[in-house]
Amino acid sequence: MENKKIKAGITVFPGSNCDYDVYRVLNEIFGVRASFIWHKDEVKKLGGFDFIVIPGGFSYGDYLRSGALAARSPVMEYVKDYAERSGIVLGICNGFQILLEAGILDGVMLANISLKFECKDVYLKTLNFDSPFTCAIKKDCVLKLPIAHHDGNFFAADGTIDRLNKNGSIIFKYCDREGNITAGSNPNGSLYNIAGISNKTFNVAGLMPHPERSSEKILGSQDGGYVFKSIIKYIKEK
Repeated sequence: MENKKIKAGITVFPGSNCDYDVYRVLNEIFGVRASFIWHKDEVKKLGGFDFIVIPGGFSYGDYLRSGALAARSPVMEYVKDYAERSGIVLGICNGFQILLEAGILDGVMLANISLKFECKDVYLKTLNFDSPFTCAIKKDCVLKLPIAHHDGNFFAADGTIDRLNKNGSIIFKYCDREGNITAGSNPNGSLYNIAGISNKTFNVAGLMPHPERSSEKILGSQDGGYVFKSIIKYIKEK
């Protein structure tokens, strides 16, 4: 798949460990021209990206709170400005945590209800098919993606949840393999089984499961590829 005219930036913080996974998938599987953005890069040196990915890992060792230090890193000022100018931003796992800590997305992440690191495959139900992150997903399609996190328990005040619901900004929920949203399919205690959300204008999204780890058949699932296919489709059609 050749999409070399589409350029993606991948932020890199001390402790990022999924940056090369995203880089490989975008470049080799989806033909996107992806490059790294070091967290101390000056704003004036950045630009020309069609979308930004904030990958998973343990930025700054997850000291203080997961994503809290990275959210205050210089590159995030660029990301905030980029998002305010309608740039597409995807935060994966630790990247989701960073977006929350930076106030770009609403809510917080708590420790998993098990108080353990959870690493396994989960199933996702898509609730909004019109976003840049879901527009290539077939309706009623249940996605199988892996999680790997200790602090993935999404929480927000009732008013925030109401706004997310009314706006259609809850884009993914944990479900069983048949698509039923149940307590047993919730791997971390997230409020209302929430696995991924967007901002009110739908150009920024975060999700805890790893689409880059499930974009190739050899890895047991290609379902994560639909997230990247959606972004590419949206960029080409806008």
